[in-house]
Amino acid sequence: VQLQASGGGLVHPGVSLRLSCVVSGDFDAIIAVGWWRQAPGKEREFVAAIRWSGTASHYADSAQGRVIISKDDRRNAVDLQMNGLQPEDTAVYYCAADPDFGAFRFRLYKYWGQGTLVTVSS
Repeated sequence: VQLQASGGGLVHPGVSLRLSCVVSGDFDAIIAVGWWRQAPGKEREFVAAIRWSGTASHYADSAQGRVIISKDDRRNAVDLQMNGLQPEDTAVYYCAADPDFGAFRFRLYKYWGQGTLVTVSS
């Protein structure tokens, strides 16, 4: 399974940004795709995940109401729409995939792509 994340950049506080994760390879090996982020000097933290079927999603408490995760079947991609970004959202954002949707509750997902840097600064 290969994952390619894109869409990061430097943005001002309050604006929106859409990250994209294109998935390829053995789709039978995955049930879910999720987004994590890692800020400088901090541990990697879960943001949101969605079933590959698109039938269910889950958000971290900190992401509720500001973030929307969605699946694009045409592109085999999972997008992360982030609204009202703040400097504390500055981090490297990673997408990952796993055979177990609920695994984010107790471990990192199995397959990882490279990260995309989001910097929120005035």
